[in-house]
Amino acid sequence: VQLQAYGGGLVQAGGSLRLSCAVSGRTFSSYNMGWFRQAPGKEREFVAAISRSGRGTFYADSVNGRFTIARDNAKNSVYLQMNSLTPEDTAVYYCASDPAGWSTSRARNQYEYDFWGQGTQVTVSS
Repeated sequence: VQLQAYGGGLVQAGGSLRLSCAVSGRTFSSYNMGWFRQAPGKEREFVAAISRSGRGTFYADSVNGRFTIARDNAKNSVYLQMNSLTPEDTAVYYCASDPAGWSTSRARNQYEYDFWGQGTQVTVSS
């Protein structure tokens, strides 16, 4: 199983980025997907998650209203559209897959995810 996240980069505050995560080696539509991030010196934190069908989504309070998670099961991919970025959004962003049932309590818990991508760096300058 491979998860490959990409799309990070350097952007000015107020700008936008779109992250992508391509999944191979498993039936993508059978898994909930999540995005997490880890800033320097901080623990990894939940950002957003989406259910298998895409009908369920859940966001951390810090990104709600600015970030949008989406998936395309035909392309085995999940996306994170990030708008109105601030320097506090600077981190390495990881995608991950969750094989179990959908719930918001599971979605925010990194230990429920079984496979992780390698991470993509997002840097927001002030």
